[in-house]
Amino acid sequence: MKYRIESDTIGEVKIPEASLWGPQTQRSIENFKIGKPSSMPIEIIKAYSILKKSCAQANHESKILDNKKMKLISEVCDEILEGVHDNEFPLVIWQTGSGTQTNMNVNEVISNRANIILGKTLLDDKFLKANDDVNMSQSSNDSFPTAINIAVTKLLLEKTIVSIENFIKTLNSKVNEFSKDVKIGRTHLMDATPLTLGQEFSGYESQISHGLKSLKNSLSHVKELAIGGTAVGTGLNTPLNFDKIVVKNICNQTNIDFKPAENKFESIASNDALVETHGALKQIAVSLFKIANDIRLLGSGPRSGFAELILPSNEPGSSIMPGKVNPTQCEALSMVCTQIMGNDSTVTIAGSQGHLELNVFKPVLAHKLIESAHLIADACDSFNKNCLKGLKANKKKIKEHLNNSLMLVTALNKKIGYYKAAEIANNAHKNGTTLKIEALKSGYLSEKEFDEWVNPEKMI
Repeated sequence: MKYRIESDTIGEVKIPEASLWGPQTQRSIENFKIGKPSSMPIEIIKAYSILKKSCAQANHESKILDNKKMKLISEVCDEILEGVHDNEFPLVIWQTGSGTQTNMNVNEVISNRANIILGKTLLDDKFLKANDDVNMSQSSNDSFPTAINIAVTKLLLEKTIVSIENFIKTLNSKVNEFSKDVKIGRTHLMDATPLTLGQEFSGYESQISHGLKSLKNSLSHVKELAIGGTAVGTGLNTPLNFDKIVVKNICNQTNIDFKPAENKFESIASNDALVETHGALKQIAVSLFKIANDIRLLGSGPRSGFAELILPSNEPGSSIMPGKVNPTQCEALSMVCTQIMGNDSTVTIAGSQGHLELNVFKPVLAHKLIESAHLIADACDSFNKNCLKGLKANKKKIKEHLNNSLMLVTALNKKIGYYKAAEIANNAHKNGTTLKIEALKSGYLSEKEFDEWVNPEKMI
């Protein structure tokens, strides 16, 4: 490989000849060989392109950056946003906790790409200085959290929330489809009083809807951007109203209602907004885990389990047992949920750390939040398409379980009292007979009264 030599404030650095990054990026590559290269989420890089363009426009509007430089920065940022230079961002998550090296990676790529656009070489003096022009009026400490918040908000709005809403639509369709299927309820995995399968699914729909509401509510805080606070929140080296102008430009680019952080000391020193947002994702994951397990149980069988749901047969389930089909979508969704719960522990610890004026766990926090947002979206889409939409009620099995349940006797509590009803249920269980046979033997009620009172459709 051929190299070129560039210098920074520490000294000379060898950089691959054609790479658009500069010495600070190269130092990070060499000093942090931890994990997979290029693991910094591309969403953050693209959010940085939105931010750098918005800052250049604000600096030009404030008359401290000339028009040619502003246009050059904007042009390269548009290329980054379109994915033209994805390979120029090789840094890992496991770097400085402020994201400084990723900020400089973006600054250097913009600077060097500008040289190429102008017909210069990467060895020529930089027309755009990475620190003085591209990073003008900014610090890594305010730009990196701003890029994270932009990336997270866009991802949640454009992908995660859409997937969850589609999941809820399918749950609603199942509530209606199963509304007439009266089945036995179960508490403690033991027989309980009846409900409809639709009512059971309405509980799932309500769980996910509440989780989605929490997720949407959390975005209000995430949409507060730290930009303009520079190093510690004071706004040192920024022109008047810089934060307001930048955020206005970001809003114009994204069509999202971002706003300047109410308190920039909080937005730089803490990541509470992201902790809250991931907490909402964890809440949804907890609900999805419960739903996946319920569907797994209700679909168990086909002959030795509950078998009240018929799950789609997507693939053979065993390498040794012919004809076996397993609840694989339930298993995949459950595993995703465990990953998100684990990510929440990382996010919680990362959010609690950092000291004084800066949280220095930002890269790992952003990484885990973005991972969870993708995972929950993809898993909801997969489960929705390959399992939920194709679920069918096993009406024969549902009726069989319902008619065989001893807990229908609960309907007699208000007619003959709890103790007499319990006597009937215990005798039916002990003798292996039905509630009706034991009720008539007891003499506590007539056959007509039993048929009228012990009617599952009146018990839901």
